[in-house]
Amino acid sequence: MRIDVLTLFPEVCEPYFAASILGRAQTAGLVTIRCHNIRHYSTDSHRKVDDRPFGGGPGMVLMCQPVKDAVEAVEQEAGGPTTRVVLSPRGERLTQSIASELAGCERLMLIAGHYEGFDERIFELLKPREISVGDYVLSGGEAAAMVLVDAIVRLRPGALGDPDALAEESFTGGLLEYPQYTRPREYEGLVVPEVLFNGDHQKIEQWRREQARRITQERRPDLLDRPG
Repeated sequence: MRIDVLTLFPEVCEPYFAASILGRAQTAGLVTIRCHNIRHYSTDSHRKVDDRPFGGGPGMVLMCQPVKDAVEAVEQEAGGPTTRVVLSPRGERLTQSIASELAGCERLMLIAGHYEGFDERIFELLKPREISVGDYVLSGGEAAAMVLVDAIVRLRPGALGDPDALAEESFTGGLLEYPQYTRPREYEGLVVPEVLFNGDHQKIEQWRREQARRITQERRPDLLDRPG
């Protein structure tokens, strides 16, 4: 899998992509993640990539030319068309299902905006999928791009050391994860549930399912109402 991230601040993303699971996945050859500076594709002598919005208003808007040229140049380098994604607060909200869908792509391009957003013609010309990581506003799309890359790469076969780990995580099967415990058995008067020590794996699995459903009902009851 190849993921290209187009951004004005590659230095923000690159250290994160080089660390932990993402770094190991790249070392193992499971994924290639490359960051590209949109400024490098500007035809302006000062590498200008933004301008004031027509009609007035605060902030600056990313211009068509640098973004479109960056997309086309990187796709040519990557060997063909990619699945294009713009990180945008007006996009569909990221879910585990969407992450799983994108994890099946062999070539993926994430476009991280900044300032007041993109010239609307960028969407009309490039026809990207728009994805939001939540109902809040960030200073730029870099943090959102890192979230999306993390969510995707860990779903690729071999990215996690234990292949069964994905089956136990929150949102898998529509529930939040059950409580987890480790040593010591008692800490400041709080004791690990006895069921986890009885060696009866059927009872342990039943307890975990019950706890997962209880926590989901208490904290995210909307998940229980979703179809499937």
